[in-house]
Amino acid sequence: MEKDNFFDMVYQVARLIPRGRVTSYGAIAAYLGTKGSSRMVGYAMNGAGRVHPPVPAHRVVNRAGLLTAKHHFGGSLMQQLLESEGVEVQNDQVRHLKAVFWDPSIELKPD
Repeated sequence: MEKDNFFDMVYQVARLIPRGRVTSYGAIAAYLGTKGSSRMVGYAMNGAGRVHPPVPAHRVVNRAGLLTAKHHFGGSLMQQLLESEGVEVQNDQVRHLKAVFWDPSIELKPD
């Protein structure tokens, strides 16, 4: 699988995350059939600010709900974006993660 194609697939999945919900790098990797590639999903998210259509990279957190990519947004922008969508964040971590977690493997199952 070519890197650019993988990144494009990551972006396609991330664009489907609904407002007010979050997912994890690992959940995207698992959905794409590359369970061990969470770090590559992170690399893709790192470049998401330069792609069109836009990718809501602020909705992708680590498996514990930590805003591990917040430094890529500068200051507290990642937290502000999440909170503007109704996601509670405290100490750089999504509160009530289970309630707002969006799992593409479940949500995107074909009917």
